[in-house]
Amino acid sequence: MSKWLIWIILSAVTGNPLLSAVILLAVWWTADRFTLGLLPDPFRLVRRSVRQSALRRTIAHNPSDRRARLELAILLLERRRYADALPLLKHNIEAGDDDAITLFSMAQACFGTGHPQQGEVLLDEVLDRDPNFRMGEVHLERARWRLARGDAKGALTSLEELLKVRPGTVEGKVLLARAHDALGDDVRAAYARRDAWADYVHSPRFQRRRDRLWAWRARPSRPLAYLAIAVVCAVLVSQFVAPVIARAAAASAQPVTAYEPEAYEP
Repeated sequence: MSKWLIWIILSAVTGNPLLSAVILLAVWWTADRFTLGLLPDPFRLVRRSVRQSALRRTIAHNPSDRRARLELAILLLERRRYADALPLLKHNIEAGDDDAITLFSMAQACFGTGHPQQGEVLLDEVLDRDPNFRMGEVHLERARWRLARGDAKGALTSLEELLKVRPGTVEGKVLLARAHDALGDDVRAAYARRDAWADYVHSPRFQRRRDRLWAWRARPSRPLAYLAIAVVCAVLVSQFVAPVIARAAAASAQPVTAYEPEAYEP
């Protein structure tokens, strides 16, 4: 059943097209929260937007506040606004900040703005300062960008280093499968996807919520099966439930006339 038909039925039942659209959007968003998680979280977007505005005001009043610059840059990097984050981080590094978080964020900005060599050098410096930075996050970040620019062999080396310190990473094993695919090793790619799904199944609930999209990339048959079930349910609803609701809505919309008894004539 199409979204348009669902909206028509809801409008007939509620008598309010705007309310029906709100209900439909809420249902889609709730279903997405429990499945792929592709839609953005509006509450998080609002909080992030408010925080970004506050940080920009802080920097405008105090341009030397490097902590605010770093936090704003990290928020921009999360939105892949690498060009906007780059000058903020460059200012901090020129001022003398060489901690692992600043260097790692600067590496991300360099990769995102098309400077992979500078990004690689900065990641090496992060490892020099903290070899176990965020449980292998340097190796994962390096593998992401190497795969993005077609360096499958280099990505494979980074992912093997990642698995030494983070053996249960679902994203890392999906990327490992992609690297093997790019190198023509279908067998190892299949094993990597199998291991990624097994790690996802045995992980805690909060971690499954975070890794759900990567797990479904490892086994795309699952979301396709859910989609097939949803299509079957929609067809059944459109064939059997929707006509009943439509008839009930049409009956309720008909005017009701009061019964007037005939006058009694003696």
